Amino acid sequence: MTEQLRMMAVHAHPDDESSKGAATMAKYVSEGVDVLVATCTGGERGSILNPKLQGDPYIEEHIHEVRAKEMAEARDILGVKQEWLGYVDSGLPEGDPLPPLPEGCFALQDVEEAAGTLVKLIREFKPHVITTYDENGGYPHPDHIMTHKISMVAFEAAGDPARYPEAGEPWQPLKLYYNQGFNRQRTQALHDALTERGLESPYGEWLERWDSIGRDRNLTTFVPCGDFFEIRDKALVAHATQIDPDGGWFRVPLDIQREVWPTEEYELAKSLVSTSLPEDDLFAGIRNN
Repeated sequence: MTEQLRMMAVHAHPDDESSKGAATMAKYVSEGVDVLVATCTGGERGSILNPKLQGDPYIEEHIHEVRAKEMAEARDILGVKQEWLGYVDSGLPEGDPLPPLPEGCFALQDVEEAAGTLVKLIREFKPHVITTYDENGGYPHPDHIMTHKISMVAFEAAGDPARYPEAGEPWQPLKLYYNQGFNRQRTQALHDALTERGLESPYGEWLERWDSIGRDRNLTTFVPCGDFFEIRDKALVAHATQIDPDGGWFRVPLDIQREVWPTEEYELAKSLVSTSLPEDDLFAGIRNN
């Protein structure tokens, strides 16, 4: 392929792009791939998870602007482009029974209508590859599940001139992947490496609960990107309201990560090109066409 390769990563909130596939994106940017993050919501209802910033009245009052600024910093660190789809964060309902979702939020939008916003962006950017979440959202946040739904509709519709004719000239992406970076194989490997070295593992409880949370998936694609883990972590730290730099995200030393598990993992959900599994490249089957 002589034209520039393009990849779109569809995420629910600012910070998701830095915790799911960030090293992959940084790797591809370094190779000259044009990478765009589509962020569905502004993260307005996200809790302030960094204990160092909890109780700050300015942040609490201006959370939308603060999270947008964090996103801009992370975007620059990763070297990617980024667009907002403009929907309002649904929040994560808690309680028994669960409370209703807030009126007007992303998860309550009509799927076909919301997918049209993503179709327009796909037709403008023309990605060859799209990454998104599986049908469970990676975890069952209503915005993550909605992100999956609109991504699936948009992937099928973007190349069809009969659908969303107002959204621009048709463009058909060639492959769609689910982010599967939180998987049992990786978690077990890192846990074992830490315990073998006499270090404390943050994954013991995860592994004990794994069967009950049903996270096993079909990993098809392992992208080598260990050289970009540091960039990934810097992008994560940029989301200061969401990430504690002294927290669990950073308990596994980078040298151990690179030695034991230097890849990020994906599940190939749709492909319009021939490819052989397992893959080590999201553009396998596209580069040589």
